[in-house]
Amino acid sequence: MTLGLREQHKQRTREALSTAAMKLFAVHGFDEVTIPQIAEAAGVAKMTVTNYFPRKEDLVFDQAEPTILSLAHAVAIRAPGESALTAIRLDCIARITAHDVTLGPPSANFAQLVHDSRVLTARIREIAELREQALGDAIAAETGQDTLRQRVIATQLASVHRALFTETSRRVLTGESHQAVFGELATSTPAMFDLMEASLGDYLIKEPISPPRPN
Repeated sequence: MTLGLREQHKQRTREALSTAAMKLFAVHGFDEVTIPQIAEAAGVAKMTVTNYFPRKEDLVFDQAEPTILSLAHAVAIRAPGESALTAIRLDCIARITAHDVTLGPPSANFAQLVHDSRVLTARIREIAELREQALGDAIAAETGQDTLRQRVIATQLASVHRALFTETSRRVLTGESHQAVFGELATSTPAMFDLMEASLGDYLIKEPISPPRPN
């Protein structure tokens, strides 16, 4: 869908702010850079930065919201006959194939930036927790009840994505190439989901769509 002029302007502004901020973060570190410095580098008012990015860490994790909603969305759009586990598995495999940033930092420099900042590492954990919560909310909405058991299941279903991000970050920091890490994940990850099949393989299987009754 083609964006209108207003939306195009907003998107360009977001990209300019993010680019200016990331250049400063790369030189000085995340914690040492201030919002006024980012505004000056981007040639805008301080309020413009905070209007687009209410939290400074949002400039680094500008895809936080879709990441938080990703597993809930995967379960919501699963095909009839698929379980919640199958939906999460397919989502994870697709993201590995795409080298998606939700499963690992896009570069060693990015990984180092996050590693060196307590604020950013805390935000990583928060995003993972919110993603798990959103998945639990989606399960509760579908089943019509919200129980401790369902929240535990949501934690289990989200665990592979969370563990893969941690592992990928660690290995990229040690100098392994992005290509090599994701290539190995493509081979090893299915076995992680296999471990959950016995307990969750038939959980929340989506009902097939019934054909319309003849008049």
